[in-house]
Amino acid sequence: MGSFEELIQNLITPLLAYPEDFSVENEGEKEGFQTYTVTVRESDLGRVVGKGGHIAKAIRTILYAKASKEGVKVRLNIESK
Repeated sequence: MGSFEELIQNLITPLLAYPEDFSVENEGEKEGFQTYTVTVRESDLGRVVGKGGHIAKAIRTILYAKASKEGVKVRLNIESK
């Protein structure tokens, strides 16, 4: 199966008005978690987070399911440029 970066990209890219400003970075292991940071244009931040954080929560739930299946822990940070 594909990498976490690929999964994150496949989940987030369709939501963006400016996909060219999207990046995902694996920051390595911190506090027992593989940490990934997603950076999007400020105007796309609301599209990724969603009202009340519902979209971000759904994205994280999918990541946690994959991580659980692979026996690892992941953390997703979402930032704007």
